[in-house]
Amino acid sequence: MRNTRTQVAIVGAGPAGLLLSHLLHRSGIDSVVIDVRTHEEIATTIRAGILEAGSVRMLVDSGVSDRVLTEGDRHDGVVLRFDGDNHRIDFRELVGESVWLYPQTDVFIDLADRRKTDGGDVRYGVRDTTVRIDPPMVTFTEADGRPAQLAADLIVGADGSRSICRHAFPDGLRTEWFREYPFAWFGFLAEAPQSHPELIYARSEHGFALVSQRTSRMQRMYFQCAPTERPEDWDDERIWAEMRRRVNGNGFALQEGPISGKTVLPFRSFVTAPMRHGRLLLAGDAAHTVPPTGAKGLNLALADVRVLHEVIDEYFARGTDESLRRYTDRALDRVWKAQHFSYWATTLLHSIDGASPFDLERQRGELAMLTESVRGAAYFAEGYTGSWGPS
Repeated sequence: MRNTRTQVAIVGAGPAGLLLSHLLHRSGIDSVVIDVRTHEEIATTIRAGILEAGSVRMLVDSGVSDRVLTEGDRHDGVVLRFDGDNHRIDFRELVGESVWLYPQTDVFIDLADRRKTDGGDVRYGVRDTTVRIDPPMVTFTEADGRPAQLAADLIVGADGSRSICRHAFPDGLRTEWFREYPFAWFGFLAEAPQSHPELIYARSEHGFALVSQRTSRMQRMYFQCAPTERPEDWDDERIWAEMRRRVNGNGFALQEGPISGKTVLPFRSFVTAPMRHGRLLLAGDAAHTVPPTGAKGLNLALADVRVLHEVIDEYFARGTDESLRRYTDRALDRVWKAQHFSYWATTLLHSIDGASPFDLERQRGELAMLTESVRGAAYFAEGYTGSWGPS
C-alpha cells in the first residue's frame, strides 16, 4: 500500500484539476492529482476550443504558458447567419473583449507540462477510486497495480460529468436541475482551408450548423441531428450535402475536404447544489454541464477554479471553514448566468421538433432584432465573451 499525505487531493487531471493544482502550488499549498484516464487519452480527446478573455488571462498571468497568445487564434466577433446572409457580432466594438480559439487538448498539454516542470504529483491511469469525506481520504489502484491511499485536508472533485466525488455526497443532500434536449450535434473534422476567419452560427429551415476552425488546414464543423444518429452511417458526401443546404447560399460556399473524427454530441443542461459538503468540493462538469452552443463548459470550469483557489488559500491561511461555506454561492452566481445564455443561444438557433410556423417566424424575428440592435448585439457579445464581471 502506497500511503501519501497532502493538503488537497484533486480527483480529475483535466484542465480544471491541473489549473487548480498549479495555482495552489504558486500559493505554497501541496496537492496530488489523480485521473482514471492516461495522459494520452486526455491529450487526444477532442473538446471545445473557445476561451474567454478571463480564462486566457488566468493561463498567461499565472505562468502556465503564453502559447494561447502565440499559437491561439484571437476572434473579435462571430457571425450569425440566417435567411442566407451573414450578420457579424463585433465583440471588441460592443463590449471591449475577444475570445480565443485554442483547443482544450492544448490547454491540457500546457498545464500538464507546467505541472511536470514544477515537480507536481499527477498520477494518470489509476482505477478503483473511492472517496471518503470524513476524514478526507481517496483510495485507488495506481497504474502499475499498486494499491494507494491518499489522505488530505480537502478533496476537490474535478472528475467530469460522471463524477464519483459528486456521488460521494450523502443521499438527499444535493438538489439537481436537469434538462435534456431533443437534438444533438454531429461533429467532424475536415481537411480543408478555412471557410471563414471567424465562427459562423447558421440557422436554416433544415436545422442549425456551426462552422468553426482548428488550424489553417483543419476545420471543425457541426450540424444539428437526432441524438440517435450513428456516425458510421454518414459518409463524406452525405455530410457535406447536409452542411451545404444549411450554410451555402447568397455567394457563400463552404471549403470542403476529407472528413475524419466523426462524433455525435448529446445536449444536456445540469446543475447540482451545494457544490461543497464538509471537506469535499466540486468543480467543472462534476457540478454543472451546459449545451455547447454558448462555448461555456471549459470557461465555467476554469472560473470555478479561480474561486476555489481563493477559498482554499483563505482556508489554509485562517484555519476556518468560513471561506469554504461561501464557495457554492460564489460559483453558482456565474454558473446560472452561463446556463441562461447557453439555453437561450441554443433555443434561438436550433430547429425545435413540433415548432409551429408562428414559432419559426418568431425565432427569425428575434435573430433580426438581435443583429439590428446595438443593445441586442451587445447582450449577445457580453454573454458569449463572459463579460459579467467577477463572481
